[in-house]
Amino acid sequence: MTAETKTCTTCDARFIIESEDVAILKQLDIPHPGECTFCVWQRLLAFWVFGKFRKTKSALSGKTIITTFGEGVRFPIYDRTEWVSDAWDPLTYGRDYDFSRSFFEQFKELRDAVPHPHQSGTQNTNCDWCDDVWESKNCYLIRSLLRCEDLNYGYRNFRCKNSTDIVFCFDSDSCYDCLYCFKCYKVQHSFDARDSLESDFLYDCRNVQNCFMCWNLRSKQYHILNKPYSREAYFEELKRYNLRSRKSIEGLKKEFKQLVAKEAIHRENYNVKVTNSSGNFLEECKNCHFCYFLQISENTRHTFRGLSIKDSIYSIGTIAEKSAYSIVDLYNYETVATLHCDQCRYSSYLDYCEECEYCFGCVGLRKKKYCILNKQYTEAEYKALLPKIKEHMLATGDWGKFFPYSTAYGGYNLSITNSYFPATKEEVKKLGAIWEEPSETAAEGVRGDTLPDTIDEVSDGICTKPIICPKTGWRFNIAPQELRFYKANGIPLPQNHFDTRILELFKPLTVIKSFQGKCYRCGKSVTHFYPPEWGYQKIACENCYHAQVQ
Repeated sequence: MTAETKTCTTCDARFIIESEDVAILKQLDIPHPGECTFCVWQRLLAFWVFGKFRKTKSALSGKTIITTFGEGVRFPIYDRTEWVSDAWDPLTYGRDYDFSRSFFEQFKELRDAVPHPHQSGTQNTNCDWCDDVWESKNCYLIRSLLRCEDLNYGYRNFRCKNSTDIVFCFDSDSCYDCLYCFKCYKVQHSFDARDSLESDFLYDCRNVQNCFMCWNLRSKQYHILNKPYSREAYFEELKRYNLRSRKSIEGLKKEFKQLVAKEAIHRENYNVKVTNSSGNFLEECKNCHFCYFLQISENTRHTFRGLSIKDSIYSIGTIAEKSAYSIVDLYNYETVATLHCDQCRYSSYLDYCEECEYCFGCVGLRKKKYCILNKQYTEAEYKALLPKIKEHMLATGDWGKFFPYSTAYGGYNLSITNSYFPATKEEVKKLGAIWEEPSETAAEGVRGDTLPDTIDEVSDGICTKPIICPKTGWRFNIAPQELRFYKANGIPLPQNHFDTRILELFKPLTVIKSFQGKCYRCGKSVTHFYPPEWGYQKIACENCYHAQVQ
């Protein structure tokens, strides 16, 4: 099949279906969804909750639990240890498939009845105030981690330690206010730094140590504003910047942002070690097209955020092989439309299932086979009924499509999709999605913008006082281990709520639409990912970038 141009059924944009897309969809026995990639991602991300952490009670035991599910959630919430126990049986919610009704209507009724765990993640220690955290220890008010330890606040970090306010970082230790940094130690206020130590305000730097407000450096030490200093002169000059003052730090952030826009050389994309691949923020990928934020993946298309993905399409935040519409899943194989599932195979339309095979339209199952709508069947019964259901769903136009917005766990505005595809309340309603107003109990406290300018002025008593975010009015606290981190590193207290800080830090990674331009040096046409409003003056093609930055 040659490439075919279609019109998106949701946004009316024209898009191209490649023969490679059709090959993967055919392998999974599903049709094309009829939507452009961005509309598919927008829908998928609406099922990735980014709600406020809140306390509630387990519907099973009454135990106090912490969850990001909103107050308006329709299903019962159990403490995860209770959810995986034998205290209840998800098969008791099983029901027959009704061919007179749509599948999604029946699935929603089942999903709203079956208990869900209060948080995603397994094999954690002391990570109660977390969500989507796996194999981690001593982490606090943080989301989307794998094998991390002693982190406060952040999002999507892998194998990081002893850090606060970091986003999309890998193998880093003792860092603060960092975005997209790899193998860094004691680095602060930086973006795209790798293999670097004891530095502040870095942009696109590699293997640097004791550098300050620098960009495009490689294997340097004792530099300020890209100018070399002796060791003694470097530390003497640093004193002039007063890095213990919040006011000084905020001024330096603005200055550095302007310097990066004017002076730094920006490569057309952030892909590293890729072969025959397109998109941005790809690392060690082969034959991956229209993909973003993938690591060590192969033969994957239209997929967004993932690790070790192979032969898959239209998935987000997953580790999977031969899958489609996989959202926040781990180690799935040959699945279609799975939500928050772990180690499931040969299954479709699952929600919060673990270690299941040959299951369809199920919720909350663990270690089950041959189930449909949580009802147990024999192998022969399952194989006889499933083709009839597929035929029915093809007739209604449901087969091969992802869940409708109306079945999301909560508000569109309290999900990850609102960061990438912000929408008004009216636009959300037109999509058929939910808008959810987060509740906030009025409370007295210390306004964040009245906190002391330096950490030296702060006593341990601050941990007992509620702080009111001046931007949102939300209440937050300074945790004891957080205060110790600030004091040990001379960092002033944050003024704003941690979710506000993390979402602001995350913003540069929400640009997933490309722009056309010309290399500032050779004039070659380039596809890049820097919006015009950023004002970047030196966007370079791959060859010119490497010629200039070395």
